[in-house]
Amino acid sequence: MSKINAVITGVQGWVPEYRLTNDELSTMVDTSDEWIMQRIGIRERRILKGKGKGSAYMGARAVKGLLEKTNTSPDEIDLIIGTGATPDMMFPANANIIADMVGIKNGFGFDINAACSGFLYTLQTAAQFVESGRYKKVIVVGADKMSAITDYTDRTTCPLFGDAAAAVLLEPTEEDLGIIDHIFGVDGSGRHHLHMKAGGSLKPATHETVDAREHFIYQEGQAVFKFAVTKMADVSVEMMEKHQLTSENLAWLVPHQANMRIIEATARRMGLPKEKVMINIQRYGNTTTATIPMCLWEWEDQLKKGDNVILAAFGGGFTWGSLYMKWGYDGKA
Repeated sequence: MSKINAVITGVQGWVPEYRLTNDELSTMVDTSDEWIMQRIGIRERRILKGKGKGSAYMGARAVKGLLEKTNTSPDEIDLIIGTGATPDMMFPANANIIADMVGIKNGFGFDINAACSGFLYTLQTAAQFVESGRYKKVIVVGADKMSAITDYTDRTTCPLFGDAAAAVLLEPTEEDLGIIDHIFGVDGSGRHHLHMKAGGSLKPATHETVDAREHFIYQEGQAVFKFAVTKMADVSVEMMEKHQLTSENLAWLVPHQANMRIIEATARRMGLPKEKVMINIQRYGNTTTATIPMCLWEWEDQLKKGDNVILAAFGGGFTWGSLYMKWGYDGKA
């Protein structure tokens, strides 16, 4: 019996219309377009406006577009796995809410939270369901409304984040395509450098935690930057060496879009020219779990069947990882 691989057969993104530019941000906090571009590489980010709209709203739109694009009925979906740092609620899972919004009734769903590494961890988890031979159509959706937990009085973090969602469809194949390998890591001591101080069971919400502005992202930038540069590059180079990949036969690096300098450092370590690196941080900022699938969506028509692709991420936790796959279809087709 041939080995079953899990391959991406479709990708779809969704972003809000509202653009928060660096110039507008500079009227809110002491910053400037020049400062942000030099240190981070972001020119604008999308922000979800409107009452009653959370990350599931965006995720549902990405999934609905994916189903239409791939000519897939919601009734065909066996499983939907959501990932994100900003679910609509502590429970139920965003995947369940999105399933209800798009009419998925015959499958089941749950969420995975690995911060900015969430899409990679969730993609690998979903792949194993497909590889089991039991599940034929599995959706992974990364959706984050980072504006909901961003402190727009904190000049060190508010330029970083935006809102977006993106989803992929995984299906089985016996071809030498799809998810090939992964290398993941975690260092829980990193939680001290990047977290949200209140809102969990350790420190539930109170009048005092709200007044102290403890329900926003807290980040010690230098510590996070140093760790991210090292770990994201290390696992990407390790993956190349493990599978005899070179700058010639590797078609694309798809890095998490957190900081332009981290992306550039990773590409240098891998020996890749900029033309082989998917970068859209300047338009969307850090959309956490949506950054990598958003890149796949924007570059879809340039992807070719059989392309060697490495996805790489680093996130709060600390979490990090690289995932190697062979792309499953010609994007232009």
